[in-house]
Amino acid sequence: MRYLKKFQKALGLIPDGIIGEVTFKSMVKHFKTLPMELVFFLGQVDHETGGFRVGEENLNYSYEALLRVFPKYFDAISAKEYARNPQKIANRVYANRMGNGPESSGDGWKHRGMGSIQLTGKSNQERFANKVRDLRIIDNPEIIKEEYFFESGIYYFNENNIWRYCRDYSESNLLKVSRFINVGNPNSKVIPNGMEDRRLKTNKYKKLYDKIYGQNKISKNKL
Repeated sequence: MRYLKKFQKALGLIPDGIIGEVTFKSMVKHFKTLPMELVFFLGQVDHETGGFRVGEENLNYSYEALLRVFPKYFDAISAKEYARNPQKIANRVYANRMGNGPESSGDGWKHRGMGSIQLTGKSNQERFANKVRDLRIIDNPEIIKEEYFFESGIYYFNENNIWRYCRDYSESNLLKVSRFINVGNPNSKVIPNGMEDRRLKTNKYKKLYDKIYGQNKISKNKL
């Protein structure tokens, strides 16, 4: 939860690592979201980052996992060579796409997923750098997780218009948001990884929303 504490400290809040009424309201104001939008956003980020603790993509895959998750890039021979080597895995899997160079360039590892929704790839990270007007990110993408942890996730939701599914609380919308984040397609029939945890964590913030605004308040009301 260090990223949450860091965010709270920056806003002059008590850095207790807990999203209560004060932190929730402060986030709504800071990120200029609707309260219900923030419910969905926090539910996904809480799940994706293990409780706001992890700020970058975990690529420490086993031999079996490489064959299961990345069958396009690994066979029985190459999986043995790359297993449990996150840097080599990233360089192979992310080579020649998303603005990255070939495997030998090292771009895959340098531009691996960073931030609360794991912004991945050189071109995506460069667009974000230009958006926040911080060109240091282009040469040092790790700045994303250290200085723009939540902001990078908000950017991802903005760029992909995921907010359209976040204004009315329903199981259908929760599935669409979860599928967008995990599968890349809100209309997929695939059950997203960790769906039960995504549901539990989003429900947690919905209960906080109800406590602050009342269950009968219209979710589209801003603070």
